[in-house]
Amino acid sequence: MNYGTQFSTTILPTQVVDLLKRQSINNIRLYDADPAMLKALSRTGIEVMITLPNTQLLSVGESNVSATSWVQANVLPYLPFTNITSICVGTEVLTSYTNAALVLVPAMKFLHSALSSSNLTNNIKVSTSHDPSLILDSFPPSQAYFNKTFGAPIIQPLLDFLSQTSSFFMLNIFSYDIYRSSNGIILLDYALLNPITPDNVVVDTNTLYQYRNLFDAVIDAVFFALVKMNHTDIPVVVSATGWPSSGEQDSDPDATLDNASTYNSNLIAHILNNPGTPKRRNVSINTFLFELFVEDTRVGPSTDKNYGLFNASTMGPVYLLKLSNSGPLLANDTASKLYCVAKGGKDVEDALQIALDWACGVGRANCSAIQPGQLCYEPDNVRAHASFAFDSFYQNNGRSQGSCDFNGLATISTTNPSKSPSDSSFLF
Repeated sequence: MNYGTQFSTTILPTQVVDLLKRQSINNIRLYDADPAMLKALSRTGIEVMITLPNTQLLSVGESNVSATSWVQANVLPYLPFTNITSICVGTEVLTSYTNAALVLVPAMKFLHSALSSSNLTNNIKVSTSHDPSLILDSFPPSQAYFNKTFGAPIIQPLLDFLSQTSSFFMLNIFSYDIYRSSNGIILLDYALLNPITPDNVVVDTNTLYQYRNLFDAVIDAVFFALVKMNHTDIPVVVSATGWPSSGEQDSDPDATLDNASTYNSNLIAHILNNPGTPKRRNVSINTFLFELFVEDTRVGPSTDKNYGLFNASTMGPVYLLKLSNSGPLLANDTASKLYCVAKGGKDVEDALQIALDWACGVGRANCSAIQPGQLCYEPDNVRAHASFAFDSFYQNNGRSQGSCDFNGLATISTTNPSKSPSDSSFLF
């Protein structure tokens, strides 16, 4: 899981770590080396990838001394109790921070040297993440090759370094962006890893490899590009992938809760149950989901803000994954037992009644249980009935951000509003 922090809610690192443990998330990628977060991860066993931010790349890439100081400040103080397993040197440097491109490989080598002086190179690997646009002519996958602008001066020594240090090649795969930019050429089911008909299976005519989803095709494009650079031994790690649960109403019709759940659920099942790709069968592809929380302050299009699986404000899931035999991720967790209830206060009954009528009418909440004579009719007052209706609407909408507001009349609670007053059982 990737952990970005561009959200308006204040969350303690200990709260984040508690969420990771409850959800059985055992690998986390940080976009920095935050001391408080690294301390909170101590003695948890969770594997941690830390990041040298792009803003620090120039200084580390130009000085072995700076690299050593960075390791001494951001790695050594937390070992061995925090399980730091890798360092990501910058993020998509070659395509988004090009004026630092020439110092990327030197920075990686300097950091590796600093780790070596402390006998840590077997435990901590050094790599860097890339955008798929670094790979050109990626379909069919067998035709793919690295952008020749960077090939000889940067890509070749970078790959040589990864091979020599037994590290891995990191690629971000944002399938939604690739699908959207295809202007209808890529089918939605193909992008979502849904089953497709035999007629829609994509065949690489050079190799006759058959592709049933976009994810595998992108990864194989990397493998073919690596071969063209004379490397067949470097593992590929997907450093970020996901699907937005929301976007602009007019321009992002496929950025929905259901599609986000479908993509991530299918991806997890695919990685766990069908390891490998048509080119590299039975080779597991380590994959980081993007990302832990909705990032409401992230700069960029609306979709970029809505990749999160959890709401930072409630610590509850944005949607539930459709998993089977894959562990308790986003399900059966105390953090997910959240409800939407009416707030108390004076002179709000009229407003609550209006909101209650809307929830049971336009909002399509299931209000049958609060009708006279039904199980949740008692206590017969507006606040109790509103709480039931508000929560029905909240649950029906996947506990999405903003679905528990009702003009400020509702709030998140851990108390189930449908609990029977006569016993301790829950009705749903």
